Amino acid sequence: MPIRQLPGHLINQIAAGEVVERPASVVKELVENSLDAGARAISIDILAGGQKLIRVRDDGAGIPRDEISLALSRHATSKIGSLEDLEAVVSLGFRGEALPSIASVARLTLTSSQGDAAWQVEANNGVVSDPAPAAHPPGSTVEVHDLFYNTPARKKFLRTERTEYGHIEKWIRRLALARPDVAFSITHNRRTVLSLKAAVDDEQRLQRISSICGEAFASQAVFIRRESDSMALSGWVGLPTFNRSQADMQFWFVNGRSIGDKTLSHAARLAYRDVLFHGRFPAYVLYMSMDPQLVDANAHPAKHEVRFRDGRSVHGFVSQAIEHVLRDTRPGGHDITPVPASIVGSRIYQQSAMSLPAGPSGAVSETLAAYQALTSVPVTDARLPESATSPPMGFAIAQLSGVYILAENAGGLVVVDMHAAHERIVYEKLKDAFDNRKVVRQPLLVPTSVSVSEAEANVAEESVALFQRLGLVVDRQGPTSLVIREVPALVKQGDAESLVRDIVSDLQESGTSNRVEDTCHDILATMACHHSIRANRAMTIPEMNALLREMESTERADQCNHGRPTWTSISLADLDRLFLRGQ
Repeated sequence: MPIRQLPGHLINQIAAGEVVERPASVVKELVENSLDAGARAISIDILAGGQKLIRVRDDGAGIPRDEISLALSRHATSKIGSLEDLEAVVSLGFRGEALPSIASVARLTLTSSQGDAAWQVEANNGVVSDPAPAAHPPGSTVEVHDLFYNTPARKKFLRTERTEYGHIEKWIRRLALARPDVAFSITHNRRTVLSLKAAVDDEQRLQRISSICGEAFASQAVFIRRESDSMALSGWVGLPTFNRSQADMQFWFVNGRSIGDKTLSHAARLAYRDVLFHGRFPAYVLYMSMDPQLVDANAHPAKHEVRFRDGRSVHGFVSQAIEHVLRDTRPGGHDITPVPASIVGSRIYQQSAMSLPAGPSGAVSETLAAYQALTSVPVTDARLPESATSPPMGFAIAQLSGVYILAENAGGLVVVDMHAAHERIVYEKLKDAFDNRKVVRQPLLVPTSVSVSEAEANVAEESVALFQRLGLVVDRQGPTSLVIREVPALVKQGDAESLVRDIVSDLQESGTSNRVEDTCHDILATMACHHSIRANRAMTIPEMNALLREMESTERADQCNHGRPTWTSISLADLDRLFLRGQ
C-alpha cells in the first residue's frame, strides 16, 4: 500500500482512541473544559451509562460566535500559544484535542453564550455545521449523543450501563474534590444522584469531603498544611485507625489536576509505614501546588499522570509532611483541648519496673544498653487533683484479665492494651536513640561482590554519598560489578547483596531509598516487642498511670508497631444508652 495522507476524520478517530476510552473519558474532558472556562456551577446529565447521552452544562465564560466552530477543530485552543506556555501550563486542558476527538466518534452539539447572544454548532461524522442562533444563558452546554455509533468495534468493548456509569461517577467525584469551590450536580437516567453546593470555607470543604468520601473518613481525618519555597501541600489524611483493604481512597491533586503518581503514592506509603497493619492502605485527599514549570502535565495522553522535574525533593517533602502530622496520632494529639499545665507540671519522674531488661550481645546489645536510661516513665497519683481537668487518657482504675488497663477520663471509660501501648513507647524511644547516634558501620571481613546491569552500576556510582549516609560503603569495580565493603552494624547478619540491590532499585524508581532505615527499624520493632511488658504481668495503679502518661507524650501511640490500635474509649453517653439510663 502506498504512503498517503490520512483523511482528517480518520486522524480524529485515531486521536479519540487515546482521549476517549469510554463515556467517563468524555465526562472528564468536558467537565475540565468547564472548569477552565471559570464555571462556578456544573450540571451533568447521563443516559444509559453515557452511551446514549452525556450533557454537561456550565456557567463559565462561554465562546464567541466567531470561535465556536473553531473549537471543534483539531489542535485549536485558547489555553496555550507557545512552548513557554506549554512548559508552564496551569489549565486542565491545553492540547485542543478533546472536542474534535469526541465529535469524531459521537454526535455532538455545542451551545454557548457570553451573555448577549447564544450560538449553536453541530458535529456529525466529522462535519461541523455553521453557527446558528440559540437560546442559552451565559455559559456553555455540550451534548454528546450515541457514543461510538460509527465505530462499532470500540462500542463492543464497553461494559454494562451500571459499570460505565460507575466510572463516570468516580471521575465526577474526583473533579468535585479537586474543585470544592464549584457546585456540581449529576443525574443518571433522569434521577438526581449527586448534588453538591459550592464550598467557601474549611467547614464546607470538609462537608464536601464527607459527602464524597463518607462521614467515617471525615470524622477520622486530620487537616494538613505545609509549605516550602517551591511547593505546598494541604488536605486531609486519614488517621491510621481509618484504613482500607485496597488503595481506593487515595486522591492526589497537583495544581488542581487529579492524577495518579508513583512518586507521591510511595511518599505517602512511606509516611504510614510505621502505623498501619500489614496489608492495609491509608486514605487521604491531598492537594499539591507548585510552580507549573517544575511539573510536566504533558506526560500522559489522557493527562492522568505528571512528571516532576525534581522527583526526589517532591518525594521527601511529601513524606516528611505526612509523617509530621502522623506523629501526633496519640491520645490528645489531635484534640483541640490541651492537657492542662497543672497536670503536666505535676508529673513525678522516677525509675519504674517497666525498664528494658538486658538484651542480646553485639550491636543489638550496644543499642539496648544505650536505651536503658530512656525507658523511665512518669508515675502519678491515680486520683485527679480537686477542680483540675482529666488528661486525655484519664487515670487508671483497674487491670482486666492481665491484658487491659481500665481508666476513667472526662469522657467516660478508656481501655488500653498494655502490651501494644508499651511496645509503641519502647519502639519510639529505640528509634530516637538509634537515629541520634547515627548509623554505625561494620566492615565486612570478606567484601561482597554484586553483579548488576550497567545502568544499575551507574546509579550506584552516582549515589556513593547516599550509600555512606545509609551506613554502606559500595564501590564500583567494573562496568557491571559492585563491591560491598561496609554495612550498618545493626544489619550485619542480614543479606547485604539483597539490601544493595533493593536500594539501587529504589533509586532507579523514585530517586531515593529508605531500605536501610526500614531494615533497622524492623529490628528495633522486634526488640521493642520482646522487651515490652507481657500479658498477665500484674501492674500497680502507679505503673498503669505511668503508662497512660507516656502514651500521651509518645508519637504515634494510637497504634502499636504492627498497626493495631493501642486503646479505645466508651463515652458516658454510650454507656447510658447501653444500660437504658434516662429512658
